[in-house]
Amino acid sequence: MSVASSPSSWRVPLPHTTAAVPLARALIRTALADPDAPADSDTAELLTAELVANAVEHTPGPGPIELVVRVRPSGCRVEVHDHDPAPPGDLALPGPDQEPDPWQEHGRGLLLIRTLSAACGQRRTARGKAVWFTLPALGTA
Repeated sequence: MSVASSPSSWRVPLPHTTAAVPLARALIRTALADPDAPADSDTAELLTAELVANAVEHTPGPGPIELVVRVRPSGCRVEVHDHDPAPPGDLALPGPDQEPDPWQEHGRGLLLIRTLSAACGQRRTARGKAVWFTLPALGTA
């Protein structure tokens, strides 16, 4: 049975180190490896790496980080959970004075997520927050 014809979910704890980024990328690559996978795996991998890197960099360790992936016929949803309830920044569309400077090393991750995902956001959880994005099924964007 292909990934596209049945819902699949993963919930994976990740280390609170930079090693979490390649682990998360590998999981997304595996989750969307089926030729019939509903979403673009390259975009999902890039945006997942951004979310995990932000969680590692901007939340105090050694608290847990968790990757949640849901693959559905309509696309996929990726969430990164961490123990810090503070929001990651504004995931809404920025105003003209909020655009990141393209020459700065930091600040473009959330812009990538806003630009390349179908939807994104953050929500508080019982243990901190979840930052998420969705990608539509291929051919429906």
